[in-house]
Amino acid sequence: MDLVAAPMQELPYAQQAATFVYRERPFRRRLRRIADIALASALLVLSAPFLLLGVIAVYAEDGPPVLFKQRRAGRFERTFTIYKLRTMRKERCGDHESPSSSSDDRITRVGRFLRKTSIDELPQLFNVLRGEMSLIGPRPEMPAIINERYERWQHLRHLVQPGVTGVWQATCRSTVPLDRPEATALDVGYIERASPALDGEVLLKTIVSVVLQKGAI
Repeated sequence: MDLVAAPMQELPYAQQAATFVYRERPFRRRLRRIADIALASALLVLSAPFLLLGVIAVYAEDGPPVLFKQRRAGRFERTFTIYKLRTMRKERCGDHESPSSSSDDRITRVGRFLRKTSIDELPQLFNVLRGEMSLIGPRPEMPAIINERYERWQHLRHLVQPGVTGVWQATCRSTVPLDRPEATALDVGYIERASPALDGEVLLKTIVSVVLQKGAI
């Protein structure tokens, strides 16, 4: 299965969306939730030393707070607070767009390392345990960006729980902005074809990207 293939690529994105059909599968959703809890718990235990070192490094360089909190849109566009290790200077944080380059002057020296290694994303495992996110799914966006830039069809990506990682993160996060229709088409294609096999493919590509530090900024 081609991870980046969206259904009916030859059609404009809005026309692709017009043919989209989403069927809720309660049993599969419950199994996915069980898997999310089990895997997120295991990952938190395994990554605890890295998370602790990240907390100490952020505090040592720029003081508290060590966590970055921001409102994001979840399933059905219900807002929730996402957690990350803070990689930007505290006076430059807030409801601003994420840096698109490692040369962004808002990013601290420690922050560049945390972003490059994706250690800053580890606190989102708590969002998974809280039921606000899944391990795999569309990346949650800021409500303001959704309201200002999204076309109507792009809201289809909110039919499922947002993910810590997903097709966009695993393939083109450094080249295609999340709000672009190309990125949304990947999410819609994932929702339409979601399966344990596809989730495994996304997870494997994410691990490779993290190890090789591909696409991180």
